[in-house]
Amino acid sequence: MRYLSGILKIALFVFLLGFAMKNSELVTLRYYFGYEWHLPLVLIILIFLAIGAALGVAACLGYLFRQRRELQKLRQSTSTPKASLSK
Repeated sequence: MRYLSGILKIALFVFLLGFAMKNSELVTLRYYFGYEWHLPLVLIILIFLAIGAALGVAACLGYLFRQRRELQKLRQSTSTPKASLSK
């Protein structure tokens, strides 16, 4: 299984490397007020993928923290002191 995982990782790397080599021409991104970026297409795709992933994680953080807070409150409400157990 470890060898199969290694082979798949190498195949994915070669595939993505080929994609990067085929899409290395410069692309112009135009913004407001005349701002422009001249970057390779694959780099632009990578940047926007990273921004999208970061925004997705940030969107989930509020829900995650709310669940942790609720779980902590439930744990505190269900725990009984040892003094009441000995009586």
